[in-house]
Amino acid sequence: MAKSRNTKLIGHIDCPGGGQVWVENRILYIGHMRQPTGTTIVDVSDPRNPRQLTRIEMPNGWHSHKVRVANDIMIVNHERQGMEGDAEFGGGLGIYDVSKPANPKLISKWRTYGKGVHRYDFDGRYAYVSPTAEGFIGNIAMILDLKDPARPEEVGRWWIPGQWKAGGEEYPWDNWTPPRCHHPLRVGNRLYVSYWHHGFFILDIEDMAHPKLISAVNTSPAFPHPTHTCLKMKQKLKGRDIMIVADEDVAKLWPAAPAFTWVYDITNEHCPISISTFQVDGIDKDGSPQPPMMGCHQPSERFSGTIVPFAWFAQGMRLIDFADPFKPVEVGFYETDAPQGFDLASSNDVTMDDRGLIYLIDRQRGVDIIETSVF
Repeated sequence: MAKSRNTKLIGHIDCPGGGQVWVENRILYIGHMRQPTGTTIVDVSDPRNPRQLTRIEMPNGWHSHKVRVANDIMIVNHERQGMEGDAEFGGGLGIYDVSKPANPKLISKWRTYGKGVHRYDFDGRYAYVSPTAEGFIGNIAMILDLKDPARPEEVGRWWIPGQWKAGGEEYPWDNWTPPRCHHPLRVGNRLYVSYWHHGFFILDIEDMAHPKLISAVNTSPAFPHPTHTCLKMKQKLKGRDIMIVADEDVAKLWPAAPAFTWVYDITNEHCPISISTFQVDGIDKDGSPQPPMMGCHQPSERFSGTIVPFAWFAQGMRLIDFADPFKPVEVGFYETDAPQGFDLASSNDVTMDDRGLIYLIDRQRGVDIIETSVF
């Protein structure tokens, strides 16, 4: 049975194994993280009767669980899954013409070294990616120019000093987890970069060829959850520049309570300050350790005003209002029971379309299409 407040289920797409969802021009793009991997394209012009248009498959051992679309260009990540993937396929990005969504056409593949690309941002011209790169330990941040999508060109890259093994940099993390760029997000001439158990970094990319570090914060030494996404709010809140920083409730460095989201004041971006946090009511009763995937995963990169939809793993989708960044409040939610054969729901990603409809993907059961009255 679904539980909800200020939300209503109006449609469903049965596609287990889902990783990420994105909507463009009433077309839903679904990236799959588990077998059968690949990308599913669905017409949601009638959200009560979604209609699958086509599906792009991936070879065994690789997945393309992330997807972004802009200006009729779709990019999907190619990332190794396990150790069985054929190295000839290779990691990177698949770049497609989706001007006819039912008939996507591969334009090119941008290849990178090693495991491939994890998460990224795409604005229709530039892609801000987190690839593994030759000579480096872990994923780094990279900017690609897709002005000609048939010939993507690297514009610039940035990494934490110590990652460039081939460059002779001293590696300082023998007693810590390896560095891993997780998710760069651009706003204006800034790149907000989550770096897993190495926290987040704010970069100046006015000169894209030479990103410059502005500031960094890492909470993992005290709170053992990895930093997943850094989402800057569109407008000042209470006169302050605000960034939402979501920790993911996986890969804990030691047994701990569920992950939550932080709220940072970055008005002085050289000195980010946490001014509040948000946790779903009732899931952290006393701070005692709980299993992974009970708490926070990630916010929607598309949101309305001050209200941000969040995928909160076992707690479904939460609508959080940051109008008062010192005291974020939940104004709605939607959650379902675990599918048959599973102990918990697993809400993995969430996004919105221009109608204010919300698309919530669960790793086990597929995509729920949700109306809300709060926007």
